[in-house]
Amino acid sequence: MSPARAVTIGPYRCGADQPLLLIAGPCVLETRDKAREIAAELSAAASELNVQLVFKASFDKANRTSVSSYRGPGLAAGLEILGQIRDEFGVPVTTDIHESHQAAAAAEVCELLQIPAFLARQTDLLQAAAETGRAVNIKKGQFLAPSDMQHVVDKVVNLGNANVLLCERGTFFGYGKLVNDMKSLVEMRRFAPVVFDATHSVQEPGGLGGATGGNRAMIEPLARAAIAVGVDGLFFETHPRPEESPSDGPNMVPLSEFRSLLQRLLTLRATVETLK
Repeated sequence: MSPARAVTIGPYRCGADQPLLLIAGPCVLETRDKAREIAAELSAAASELNVQLVFKASFDKANRTSVSSYRGPGLAAGLEILGQIRDEFGVPVTTDIHESHQAAAAAEVCELLQIPAFLARQTDLLQAAAETGRAVNIKKGQFLAPSDMQHVVDKVVNLGNANVLLCERGTFFGYGKLVNDMKSLVEMRRFAPVVFDATHSVQEPGGLGGATGGNRAMIEPLARAAIAVGVDGLFFETHPRPEESPSDGPNMVPLSEFRSLLQRLLTLRATVETLK
């Protein structure tokens, strides 16, 4: 199967025969200082290893398991922090949008807009993102087949925005479990460049009762498998102290381990490239 053409994300090109796209950052914004700490390490690693970094963090986690869980600083404060990260470190930034009215404001700061998996079929949200002219990263719904994502991509492309990425983050397998079908990476890559979300793929939704659990030990094996199959980008959530993260701590990469993980994956990718 021939991959879709490469797309433009700010200063980057993502797709076949392009450098790896890395979307990484904390799950949810906490403070400006915490975001800076994470961005500093990620930007240094990306520069050293020659990958295209997009810093990711959410201003609002609107799909938390419990109503009492921390959601984030909100739209205005969150975008202010993301704008500061973009300007200080010189990297594109991205965030989730959950409602159509958030698209235009987010697009003023973010070169890439992210559509959460649960909202992948929300036509109004997709159209609002498309109309900003920014690149759009659409997470495949846990409930959708890979072939269904062709229709999702079409909703954006038919509005004149061809800069669409698809992101695989696991498929429901019974209650509280996700699995990855690596065939989906190959199939979806026909429609758009594909990013593999290694950290959300090891989630255990509701696994901690009032919060999501996860199996951090499986992040690298799954990322290796995705690299071997062939993807255009990788997505990771990371934190200096995952056990203190207000969201998704059990399935985050410790920041101190991130650079070495990325190095191993790039070594594998270089090997895979020689086999084409």
